[in-house]
Amino acid sequence: MDTNRCIRIVAMLAAMLVLPTGCATPDAGLEQAMSHDGLQKISVEGIDLAYARPGATLAVYDKVRIAPIEVAFRKDWNPTRPGSLIRISTEDREEIKARVAKAVHDEFVRELQTNSSYKVVNESGPEVLRVDVRIVDLYINAPDTGTSALSRSYTVSAGEMTLFAELFDSETGQVLARVVDRREARNTGMLTLASRVVNEAEARDIASTWARILSRGLDKAHGIGNK
Repeated sequence: MDTNRCIRIVAMLAAMLVLPTGCATPDAGLEQAMSHDGLQKISVEGIDLAYARPGATLAVYDKVRIAPIEVAFRKDWNPTRPGSLIRISTEDREEIKARVAKAVHDEFVRELQTNSSYKVVNESGPEVLRVDVRIVDLYINAPDTGTSALSRSYTVSAGEMTLFAELFDSETGQVLARVVDRREARNTGMLTLASRVVNEAEARDIASTWARILSRGLDKAHGIGNK
């Protein structure tokens, strides 16, 4: 998928996924964007939206290549440093994105290596499924950049992020499936000290859930487009 089309899909997803629960009904534009390349809507347990190529099967794949994870903040995310009016710097933003990308990548690899029959590889091949993962609309309620030991922030939730993932045949580049899912960090119901460790742990927890869903789907390995 070209970058511009991906941006348009993400923009429509962002508009849809901020609606109250039960109101997230795909409009015609989103349907057209998600079904690009001949995909059709299917139902995947635990995923907000899923589209797959009719008649496609994952049975021919026994290896998975996870492309570098891309991360983007929600458009209106522009926080200040704890206890300050100074905005988070570009360098801090990039560091946060890098940490989230690593956490998500690590969780996907760990889940596939330990709880599935698929081997994780770094190269394309005839039996290799490529998984492209983008984390979009990342919103951290109290980012900890580690620059102030005197200021503290407390929240009831670390934040939220949205998964946008596509599955490709690694040799031909043909898209087999496209999914999107929005997740919020656990709501503790009480004010909890926000920290880099807590924020990263919540990101890993969400990524682990997505990885388990992917792992289960891959292990079924039959007729993904016929559900």
